[in-house]
Amino acid sequence: MATDENRLVKDAVLEIGVEELPARFMRQALADAREYIIEALATARLEASEVRVYGTPRRIIVQLRQVAPRQNDLVREVRGPAARAAFDSEGKPTKAALGFARSTGVSVEALACRPTPQGDYVYATVTEGGRPAGAVLAEVFPQMIAAMSFPKSMRWGSHDFRFARPIRWILALLGTDVIDFHTHAVSSGRATWGHRTLAPGAHEIESAEEYLLRLRELGVMADPQERAKSIREQAESLTSSIGGQAVIDPELLEEVTFLVEWPRAFVGRFASDYLDLPEACVITPMKDHQRYFPVREPGGNLMSVFVGVRNGGDHAIDVVREGNEKVLAARLADARFFYEEDMKRPLAERADDLRGVVFQEKLGTMYEKATRIGLLASELLYGAPEAALVQRTACLAKADLVTSVVREFTELQGVMGREYALRQGEDRTVAEAIFEHYLPRFAGDVLPASPLGAALSVADKIDTLVGYFSIGLIPSGSADPYALRRQAAGAVSVHAEWKFRVGLDSLVARAASLFGEAGVAGDASRQAQVVEDVMGFIRARMKASLEEAGLRHDIADAVLAAGFGRPVCVFERAQAVAQVVDEGWFAALATAGSRVRNIAMNAQSEAFNPTLFQDDAEHALFDAAKSLEAEVRTSIEARMSGFVDRTAYISALERMSVISPVIDRYFEKVMVMVDDEAVRNNRLAMLKWVSGVLSMVIDLSTIVFAGE
Repeated sequence: MATDENRLVKDAVLEIGVEELPARFMRQALADAREYIIEALATARLEASEVRVYGTPRRIIVQLRQVAPRQNDLVREVRGPAARAAFDSEGKPTKAALGFARSTGVSVEALACRPTPQGDYVYATVTEGGRPAGAVLAEVFPQMIAAMSFPKSMRWGSHDFRFARPIRWILALLGTDVIDFHTHAVSSGRATWGHRTLAPGAHEIESAEEYLLRLRELGVMADPQERAKSIREQAESLTSSIGGQAVIDPELLEEVTFLVEWPRAFVGRFASDYLDLPEACVITPMKDHQRYFPVREPGGNLMSVFVGVRNGGDHAIDVVREGNEKVLAARLADARFFYEEDMKRPLAERADDLRGVVFQEKLGTMYEKATRIGLLASELLYGAPEAALVQRTACLAKADLVTSVVREFTELQGVMGREYALRQGEDRTVAEAIFEHYLPRFAGDVLPASPLGAALSVADKIDTLVGYFSIGLIPSGSADPYALRRQAAGAVSVHAEWKFRVGLDSLVARAASLFGEAGVAGDASRQAQVVEDVMGFIRARMKASLEEAGLRHDIADAVLAAGFGRPVCVFERAQAVAQVVDEGWFAALATAGSRVRNIAMNAQSEAFNPTLFQDDAEHALFDAAKSLEAEVRTSIEARMSGFVDRTAYISALERMSVISPVIDRYFEKVMVMVDDEAVRNNRLAMLKWVSGVLSMVIDLSTIVFAGE
């Protein structure tokens, strides 16, 4: 930005005024708007010192600080005719040169000849002057509005364009000037709308520089970070004064932040006898239905108090408080009624009601699903002390789905099952597993803390995956309406955490056979295809997890190629390779392994006869590979059994490296592709077996080294 123009820079602001936007849309919408504007300004060659985005329920705001008066000039070279056609033998310009100069707006004297692979050509340096900032932004702003996308969009009136909610006004200013454009049936101007109750109606803004201050005067706190901070501080101050502490859940705080333009927190109360209910029956109506923050005593017990946040000021705040208390009282009364009704029947008696609850139209009922889960979990816990509890826990795991509380508050599935089980005298291990079998519910959620809960969690997710794949409901592209990617990721993480001896591949095969017995997965051939498809889907989730953890894609491919039925082994092998991949001995091992594999691809089988060996190098490689196979297998099995630590995979790779010189000597001494067919096939078969030995930890052939 030139020095003499600095005094001319101005701020710019775009405000898209809408009907109330869903809070869950806002975070991504603001991030998208910022990214779009930054890229658009760069493309348009228009400089601004800073890009800020803000948002409230009724507006999306883009603020540009210190915008340059005009675009940077665009300097480009334009190629013209060949030099021999542009100038005659005396060096005088021809009609071709004169026409080219005229078309580009430069003088003939300014033309330059430059060599190219096709010969010498004439070039003109063309400078395209930058347009005024206002003209540029009059194009960029409506393009951004049109480009914005939301989880759900709508049309209104007779218009064919879409936006999250109807656009009611657009403010667009550069300094004191209006940036004129028309989009989505709305023309830009300098008017904004104030807070609905604190400063209702339209208000004109004189300049972009005063926009935020003026908006604040109109009862709108534009910055969501400021609103969130204000809500937190008000809630903490109010509850501290009554000896409590507000429980500020980050997700709820973000939602409330995008529900208000001027936050005013207040404390409400409810009857203390509701605290006799399970906490979930009190907190869920507060948080998920009314957007209140619960309050706890210093010791952790729930108080009969909540913090609500009003969108406005102090006017009639007592009336607002009383109204919110009445609404919550009605919610809690419903929760108590449902809870007391549920407690009249033991959870175990409700399990049979699952016969009338459909899991999926083609996959049967929840009762049938619970039965399959029990069978699959028994596979994982075979021989474990918890195995005796599997069937009963599986029977109870879904029983709370037919309780009144869960029908009203569906987010409490599992939570209420645990509560009812504990209050009705079930074994605590069983009760905890009822809740844990839903874990993890989302990315970053906790994992089951008991082997019983973990086994049921994996079983439940694998049953769902195999079931949906069996009937052709497979995710495609970004579409995943049944959250199967989340199910697969959850099964992988829980299985890895608990190091189950039974692999996911075996569990998937067992699940497919159960669906086959139910007439869903078809014959053996169809079941095998389902298993292959599900394991391929799980493999993709594992690879994504490995790469998200920072591992190279070739390392991820290498460990997955060696088998991925037991996720813990995949992750540990990947970590082992990452530690040694830069070691010289590992590079030599990978090179030798790739050499063996490339030639062994011609083998028809692994059946070979040592009596056909003709060279000492063949015997040496055979002996080395046989010894290596026994040692590595013992090391891996010891790790899988938990008898040695995770460095076993590094040790196994180091042990394998001793075969590198043996392989090198083999290829120096032995010609594999000889004319004698029996000898040739024997050597190829042995190399195929050796390649299998070298792939026991990872597929060495997929590792990429620098320079390759």
